[in-house]
Amino acid sequence: MSQPGMPGTTVAADPSTPAVRLPRRRGIEFTLIVLAVLLCVCGYCAVGFAQNGTVPPGAAGYGAGLGVLALLAHLAVRLRAPYADPLLLPIAVLLNGLGLVLIYRLDLDTPGDQAAPIQLMWSTLGVALFIAAVLCLRDHRVLQRYTYISVVTALALLILPILFPAVNGARIWIRIAGFSIQPGEFAKVLLAVFFAGYLAANRNALAYTGRHIWKFTRLQLPTGRVLGPIVAIWLLSVLVLVLERDLGTSLLFFGLFVILLYVATGRTGWIAVGLLLACVGAMAVGRLEPHVHSRVQDWLHPFASIDAGQGPNQIAQSLFAFAAGGMLGTGLGLGHSTLIGFAAKSDFILATAGEELGLAGLSAIFLLYALLVERGYRAGLALRDPFGRLLAIGLASIVALQVFVIAGGVTGLIPLTGMAMPFLAQGGSSVVTNWIIVALLIRISDSARSQYDGTAAP
Repeated sequence: MSQPGMPGTTVAADPSTPAVRLPRRRGIEFTLIVLAVLLCVCGYCAVGFAQNGTVPPGAAGYGAGLGVLALLAHLAVRLRAPYADPLLLPIAVLLNGLGLVLIYRLDLDTPGDQAAPIQLMWSTLGVALFIAAVLCLRDHRVLQRYTYISVVTALALLILPILFPAVNGARIWIRIAGFSIQPGEFAKVLLAVFFAGYLAANRNALAYTGRHIWKFTRLQLPTGRVLGPIVAIWLLSVLVLVLERDLGTSLLFFGLFVILLYVATGRTGWIAVGLLLACVGAMAVGRLEPHVHSRVQDWLHPFASIDAGQGPNQIAQSLFAFAAGGMLGTGLGLGHSTLIGFAAKSDFILATAGEELGLAGLSAIFLLYALLVERGYRAGLALRDPFGRLLAIGLASIVALQVFVIAGGVTGLIPLTGMAMPFLAQGGSSVVTNWIIVALLIRISDSARSQYDGTAAP
């Protein structure tokens, strides 16, 4: 008779042992959402006190509207994604609410251009689509079936603005009867689905490398057949840049593909090849395309217009705003970032945050973005299926790349691109797309945690 613990014996599992039950943490999410809404309402009131010495008349309506939207989103998550990461939704609510506060603050200095009500309408639509995605999409793996449909739709959305007149030098908008939309914002999510599906199916072939470049080096490049996709994506990004004069979108799409290619194959050589091709393409177009060339010149010489007696340009005004903010900022409602001009509520809204919240507030905003990206990466790495892992990392990388490109352009680190800061900046297409990204990340994070819960449904 064998004894437990003796070599070669098998101990049967105790059927009475309870399954491991992971905490759902929806109470933590609700508490953080309440805190996020209160912080946004306090910011709204601070703007009113700074401008008029009283609480703004719409403070109660703003707080109630933001609170109801956040509560509905929380209920959808609690119902359909009980194991989702509890930080994703509160971060999105806080960033969106802070963006509404900053846009409202800028509206007070531009009475003829009231953008906050429109932004609130788009935010409501974004939250509605967030709720629909969380409720209807029960398994993220369903999206893998639409890999090639996604890329065809994305290319159609990218090509469509070419048929419409340029706006501020770039062909990225569709304007019909006073209504405007930016198709490229929706195309980036579709491209993330395509890249994740394509790379998940072909990651083994892409990981194969060909001959050494030189005899005594360790650097290897893939064969021509495998190298074709990355070259095609590179050429597509340059084509979008040339036809639409949009540097940011091209860098975003190409950077997204290179990141996912590296994650799928584990080959660091893809990063080197991607950076090389991106630099060559950016340098070529920066010299040959007049609109992009002018932005490069403004980046290299931000104070040239002052020296020429023409006054500061937008980049110079942005740098002045950051400098005026100092460590703690001037306070909400007490800055002068409206001097930046027509893009103060969109491209340069980060300058308002830097001036009125200071380096401390700006660092807090960057930390929120970093935390959002980190939680997306964590959810992806915890998944077992390659498609879900690549999709989560791709969606989080979209946010990371946008923040880097926009913050880098506004602060003078890289040439200005004209993209919208996620959740903060004025832009209906942008805020709707970002809510969809958060919904997908919540669905993926729910799958990642529920797969380890013995009580969760398969």
